[in-house]
Amino acid sequence: MSAAVSDLVLSLADCKQLLGLRYAEWCSATPTLEADIAAAAMGLDDLGHSRVLAGCLSELGPDPRGPERESDPAAYRNVAFLDDTWTEWEQFVAANAILDTAFSVMIESLVEGKVEILRTRLRKMLGEERFHFLHGRSWLNELGMSPAVEQAWLEAVEWFGPDGGKLRRKLADKLERAEPKFDLDWSKWDPVRRRTRPGAIDRHTFDMLRGLEERRYDIARAETPARG
Repeated sequence: MSAAVSDLVLSLADCKQLLGLRYAEWCSATPTLEADIAAAAMGLDDLGHSRVLAGCLSELGPDPRGPERESDPAAYRNVAFLDDTWTEWEQFVAANAILDTAFSVMIESLVEGKVEILRTRLRKMLGEERFHFLHGRSWLNELGMSPAVEQAWLEAVEWFGPDGGKLRRKLADKLERAEPKFDLDWSKWDPVRRRTRPGAIDRHTFDMLRGLEERRYDIARAETPARG
């Protein structure tokens, strides 16, 4: 199996995991109760999708996850839009409408591809992603284009890669919008992280992903003297 397939699946798994966490951070902060519920549901979906994707890696050849993932936030292969907690509702909408849909477009291509384990295991995701798409498109239609939407779209294009023309057209068709004009410098593109921007997820998120927060809590609890 080509290492490029494993690298792509790991990037998709990392993006899904971070997207799920970012959705969850907003599950009591959206403009409406319905959006709160949607954020929680979509977060759970994407965390589950990440686990399924990561579970495919062992059957795709050598595992691309190295020991650096235990200590280096930059070892995660997510788009830059997911590096930090969102501070504006427009960022949530941009990620939901653009990035979530872009990831679904890639999943569709894998389901239609030649790798049997991906064809069978990822198919169910597409049905679950249908709700994500409808929710994101509804809010995008309400809020319209914004700097956050353009940034998310740019990062989706970068994530598709320099040979992603067909995927870009499918994304624009799904969104029923023309792709914004981008001045892309592919010489800066990292084919492993699938992005041009340097940087990495914030330390708090990284610690949470690696389970360090729970370990610290257990250590602190063990060191607390018993009362009575």
